[in-house]
Amino acid sequence: MNDLIGFFDSGVGGISVLHAARRLMPNEHFLFYGDNKNAPYGPRSLEEIRALSAAGIGKLLERGVKAVVIACNTATSAYAEIIRAERRDLPIVGMEPALKPAHFARHGGQVIVLATDTTLRLEKFERLMSLYGRDVIPVVGEGLVELVEGGKAASPEAEVRLAALLMPYMDRQIDAIVLGCTHYPFLRAPIQRLFPDAQLFDGLEGTAQRLKYLLDERDLRSDDSPGSVEYMSSGGDEAVALMKRLMESLD
Repeated sequence: MNDLIGFFDSGVGGISVLHAARRLMPNEHFLFYGDNKNAPYGPRSLEEIRALSAAGIGKLLERGVKAVVIACNTATSAYAEIIRAERRDLPIVGMEPALKPAHFARHGGQVIVLATDTTLRLEKFERLMSLYGRDVIPVVGEGLVELVEGGKAASPEAEVRLAALLMPYMDRQIDAIVLGCTHYPFLRAPIQRLFPDAQLFDGLEGTAQRLKYLLDERDLRSDDSPGSVEYMSSGGDEAVALMKRLMESLD
């Protein structure tokens, strides 16, 4: 049996999900593929996102992975149901904006959901809003993915961009902020500085726990020690180097 678990993202954001999974299952062997050349996916058409997701996940399937994590909210919204229907034999885990726990963390204030335009427009998010959308403010994180992809998550430029996006809501009681893109956890510190009293939700641990559950259910867990991580990118060596730096920044 191939022991590789495949992770797919439009770029480097999924490293945040991979880190959570690696911490939970240190004996597993992970293969991460980021489509950095075509990032960001958020502004693209649904057809483009599906085609790029199929190609990227195809890279993982070529390696015979035992499970796939779509470590991208946008790609999950656009493509997860399609690939699950095609590959019922394979555990496939996607991302979902952590709106449910954020909803229950409210204490009289509002919830900001920061995500890409595509994530906020598609049916998956609409279903969440129908259940937990009371006092929710959807905000398109325009320009944030590009900053993280450019290695500028900790830069003054990122601080300025976040302030421009979130300043209109700073006079309100914001109880929770949902980081609805896997790139955004790398911006956690400056977001928290803008809203020191808000609780931040990213869904990373829940995704890692779901992966573990599906592997256990099918008896696919590895007992090797230690595990390993392999990185691939359509963006070349520079993108792979950024992936490694981001992983180290989370350790």
